[in-house]
Amino acid sequence: MTNGNGLAAEIDRLWELPDEEAARGGEAVDETIRLLDAGEIRVAEKSGGESPAGWAANEWVKKAILLYFRLKPSSPIEVGPFHYFDKVPLKEIDESLGVRVVPPATARYGCYLSPGVVLMPSYVNIGAWVGPRTLVDTWATVGSCAQIGADVHLSGGVGIGGVLEPPQATPVVVEDGAFVGSRCIVVEGVVVGEEAVLGANVTLTASTPIIDVTGEQPVESRGYVPPRSVVVPGTRTREFSAGSFGLPAALIIGRRTESTDRKVSLNDALRSYGVAV
Repeated sequence: MTNGNGLAAEIDRLWELPDEEAARGGEAVDETIRLLDAGEIRVAEKSGGESPAGWAANEWVKKAILLYFRLKPSSPIEVGPFHYFDKVPLKEIDESLGVRVVPPATARYGCYLSPGVVLMPSYVNIGAWVGPRTLVDTWATVGSCAQIGADVHLSGGVGIGGVLEPPQATPVVVEDGAFVGSRCIVVEGVVVGEEAVLGANVTLTASTPIIDVTGEQPVESRGYVPPRSVVVPGTRTREFSAGSFGLPAALIIGRRTESTDRKVSLNDALRSYGVAV
């Protein structure tokens, strides 16, 4: 089986073909998904590019996932007493992976779980990469292709969006050591920098204003939370024909300090800023 640049070139070739012809190259698609599942390739990597976040998608890998969906038929899947009908099987997990999966957590084939990962009853989709010692807490979801770093805490009910299409789009990234509070939503390719802290209910989309209010003047950006930022939900008033209304925003109100370096200290540190977790 081809690999490396040869595998990427084959996936790019198949991508341009009708499904009937592309199916003849299904071995290359299967190999790509196998490599994803084993953590030997990733959907996105930190490239040190021009953007502050510096992440870039491996477009050919995302194309392989989309081809997998195009070419694979749905079939019955049985898990104990449960019966499903889908294109993607569940990830095979045993003690050799060094992960803990609490029933009824679900990890789809084609995602990678690093040693030390803990999945409470939660969901991890195909193409996702979850770093060492990360906790995915109860009812949290890690969408397709999302990249979650090491020592991250995704609290209960967190929604990490999937960005599968278009293939060139960078997925959601949560970098090492970040803490994402309960019921946060992070979607549309937003990057959360290393050791940042998101208070409960923060919603981040590509168009959400992220406003640093720690200085004399607000500094606004979109799509990227700088490392060690402490972020809370906010609103910004906007004028409409019908009157003035508050639209969602995210406020950077401080920086993570040494007292928040340990997860056991996060709750107290956030409360010192008046932040719910």
